[in-house]
Amino acid sequence: MSHRELVVLGTASQVPTRHRNHNGYVLLWDGEGLLFDPGEGTQRQMVRAGVAASDLTRLCVTHFHGDHSLGLAGVIQRLSLDRVPHQVTAHYPASGQRFFERLRYATAYREAVRLREEPVHTSGVLHEGPRFTLVARELSHPVQAFGYQLTEPDGHTMLPERLAERGVSGPDVGLLQRRGELRGVRLEEVSEVRRGQRFAFVMDTRLCDGVFALAERCDLLVIESTFVDEDADLAREFGHLTAGQAGRVAAESGVRQLVLTHFSQRYQDPSVFARQAREAGFAGELTVAEDLARVPVRKRRAAGSTAR
Repeated sequence: MSHRELVVLGTASQVPTRHRNHNGYVLLWDGEGLLFDPGEGTQRQMVRAGVAASDLTRLCVTHFHGDHSLGLAGVIQRLSLDRVPHQVTAHYPASGQRFFERLRYATAYREAVRLREEPVHTSGVLHEGPRFTLVARELSHPVQAFGYQLTEPDGHTMLPERLAERGVSGPDVGLLQRRGELRGVRLEEVSEVRRGQRFAFVMDTRLCDGVFALAERCDLLVIESTFVDEDADLAREFGHLTAGQAGRVAAESGVRQLVLTHFSQRYQDPSVFARQAREAGFAGELTVAEDLARVPVRKRRAAGSTAR
């Protein structure tokens, strides 16, 4: 059965606060578990959220600032301690290879996990398989940074009335789906395209082409909104987005669900982030992330629907 859900482990930028842990996000996707940007304290947050080390299949780091990567050491050692039986693949900017190695071997431990390193050198496809395609896009930050997009392959919704008209029934329906043609009946004649779902993870960055490319037509977009709009100059200087900019990206890119996160500790009222994202034009489902929140990926649109 399909299970797709975002588990929020931490939502603070730069430093943790009394109420917000360093970054950390797990995307559960049909048996896969992708851990994004594990900051300090991620291993404990996983315990609190009920996410096991064995749930993880990929580690995806956007860049090597501490609030996005200091938790790698503990998570990697936990993978070995729990003797996770499957291979775990790690994606991270290739320019930060020395930081990854230092974190991977930060202390002495018995290495048991099969951890495959796949550093990201440039924008492009990182993985293409039957469940999803994983793509990286370069962002604009003082250090090299990449965002990630996961896209499910398109499928087909079978149309019973057209199948009946062409005399296709029972096991033949499955054969037609697998082969694309059966006894002169083509799959496209008796079905509609079911667009695959799309998820994107966009952290520390200024507005740039990569942000919009990652967000395009996403069913769920997780995006930083470190600053409020009044501090746009600070955001630009330090390589970040404001809440209004994040809302504008989502609105212009046709995003269905928007999750704002990575909040500066200078702001006490989180409702301002939602308000500014709305004022920028985003009308879809919006979540101002809280630690340990779980955000289900909404069911895909009905065939032919343009509604969000």
